[in-house]
Amino acid sequence: MPDTLVIHEIYRSIQGESSFAGRPCAFVRLTGCNLRCSYCDTPQAFYGGTRMARHEVANQTLALQTPLVLVTGGEPLLQPAVLPLMAELCDAGKTVLLETSGERDIAKVDARVHRIVDLKAPGSGESARIRWQ
Repeated sequence: MPDTLVIHEIYRSIQGESSFAGRPCAFVRLTGCNLRCSYCDTPQAFYGGTRMARHEVANQTLALQTPLVLVTGGEPLLQPAVLPLMAELCDAGKTVLLETSGERDIAKVDARVHRIVDLKAPGSGESARIRWQ
């Protein structure tokens, strides 16, 4: 199913991190992660979720009526349909943030998307997996 995503949750809240902290934000949390960091704060997103068509994810996200959208996980870049989803949200005039582990290639991410790369410290147990390029 190439144009679907497995979604853990979509909700509206206040962005709590990055230079966008304090702004209303739609959070799109995708299911699945290939890392097992020792300090992971979202292990509930490793499994489960609901498979949704990309257009449904976009519609639900846009319905939250926030200028800012954070795509997070798990690891969002494990799901190929996340790339066109982020581009579609940018096309709709949203400021899109991608929170990613640093282990996946970010070269194909739309240039309009702000990349928040969570580089893994040695204590994570996953620092050897960072893609420095």
